[in-house]
Amino acid sequence: MKAMVITGFKPVEENPLELREVARPVPGPGEILVRVKYCGVCHTDLHTVEGELPGVSLPRIPGHQVVGTVEQCGQETSLFRKGDRVGVAWLYQACGQCRFCRSGRENLCLQSRFTGYQVDGGYAEYLAVPENFAYELPENFPDEQAAPLLCAGIIGYRALRLSRIRPGEKLGLYGFGASAHVTIQVAAHWKCRVYVFSRSPKHRKHALALGAGWAGKPDELPPDKLDSAIVFAPAGEVARLALRAVDRGGTVALAGIYLSPIPELDYGRELYHEKCLRSVANATRQDGAEFLKIAADVPVRTEVQVYPLAEANRALYDIKHSLINGAAVLRID
Repeated sequence: MKAMVITGFKPVEENPLELREVARPVPGPGEILVRVKYCGVCHTDLHTVEGELPGVSLPRIPGHQVVGTVEQCGQETSLFRKGDRVGVAWLYQACGQCRFCRSGRENLCLQSRFTGYQVDGGYAEYLAVPENFAYELPENFPDEQAAPLLCAGIIGYRALRLSRIRPGEKLGLYGFGASAHVTIQVAAHWKCRVYVFSRSPKHRKHALALGAGWAGKPDELPPDKLDSAIVFAPAGEVARLALRAVDRGGTVALAGIYLSPIPELDYGRELYHEKCLRSVANATRQDGAEFLKIAADVPVRTEVQVYPLAEANRALYDIKHSLINGAAVLRID
């Protein structure tokens, strides 16, 4: 099968992904083989190919926002049949037995594995995955628009939950890429007033078009104190700016898997009065199931720019340089 493979970590400007012919995976017991139709391109993929994340063995096929159809069912499977449309997200597997899994926090499982990170992902024609970690997708989303829901959407939803935002409150979004352009739609559905912070004039304009009540640069203070904020931008300085913008008792949720160092905080100005700074680590299957239902109810509309599989390097370049409104998606022919 054809796949875009990481053979060495280097800047995306140097084309770290190579188009190769590799062996088609064989589904083991409890697994299904998915024929990939579309795969979303995520900022996590960018951090992976550029070597900013630990524990990635090479060669590796990235990609964890997969939409496709079941091509083959392995032994001991019962949830899907050949031809069913399925989605595959970031969480590939968890042990199911540890204290985290037993308490509904499988995203923190020490034995968890992640798609396109520890196991090969969706920048390929086929992908094998445990069937109980695949999703049935709502029918009202075309394949290419469903792909970003599987990470950008799910992680944005978990970040909303961990930010402790409540309907009608004031929410700040720092960075306005794929995840934020989905998150704002859910927040608007909850009647929140949304304030967006982005360096990109193009992204600020996009945010206003999607219902933001205000849009400015990250170092600007909003016209009102925020109840909660979510930081999507992978810049530690932005976390400090968000803490300055939230009101007493407010929460700042850091949604990214990677963040540059956070500068020293001024405790009295930026953290005192029971402000809370917390990370968002992965997501659970329950998060995914809840979000996909909400996305269908809203309904969320993802804006996508589609690239051929062979142009995955260009898609990552465009994400790195903020050239995309919405999400990038690979078409697997």
